[in-house]
Amino acid sequence: MADDFHEVLFPLDVALRGGGGPQRLTEIVTLASGREHRNGRWADSRRRYDAGFGIRSLDALHAVIAFFEERRGRLYGFRYRDRVDFRSGPPGQTPGPFDQTIGKGDGASVAFSLAKTYGGGFAPYRRAIAKPVVGSVRVAVAGVELPASAFACDATTGLVTLAKAPAANAAVTAGFAFDVPVRFDTDDLTVDLAAFTAGEIPKVPLVEIVP
Repeated sequence: MADDFHEVLFPLDVALRGGGGPQRLTEIVTLASGREHRNGRWADSRRRYDAGFGIRSLDALHAVIAFFEERRGRLYGFRYRDRVDFRSGPPGQTPGPFDQTIGKGDGASVAFSLAKTYGGGFAPYRRAIAKPVVGSVRVAVAGVELPASAFACDATTGLVTLAKAPAANAAVTAGFAFDVPVRFDTDDLTVDLAAFTAGEIPKVPLVEIVP
């Protein structure tokens, strides 16, 4: 992803008014009896957004066009802030070091990848987090928060490296804010200024780049 990804955030004022969410691909086969078999084709969900909902002024429109041109349309990926889901914990809550379990110690390993788990009663889904926000990551081992000097986090991959290997079976937890790696899902933006001033917004489709 490094060569075709720009570590830059999509205009935040536009993103926070955008719309979208997770998408899955489920194959459903209906039998002659009326019963059906369902098969999930994707192991991971993929998020889609329409950033056009966030464009409310000509200045915002100009910023998005400039951003689109610099990314060369679909060529380069970038960061996008999902206003609904960008924290390790509940919405509105500051990320804490015990929000998410990211691994267990074995006495030797020091590297752990950030992840966020959804659900827990039946079939929890673990989502890899590859684009944490710089300075937002907090880490704890066995219920004790580590000082910032005791770990490092790669903001381009989500890999946490501890200065000391946790003891066997010690829970490694983390809290963080994060962005979604996305790209434009079109190579052309159609803007009709007459329609725009009348209240019709342009479509700016984005699709998640699954790490």
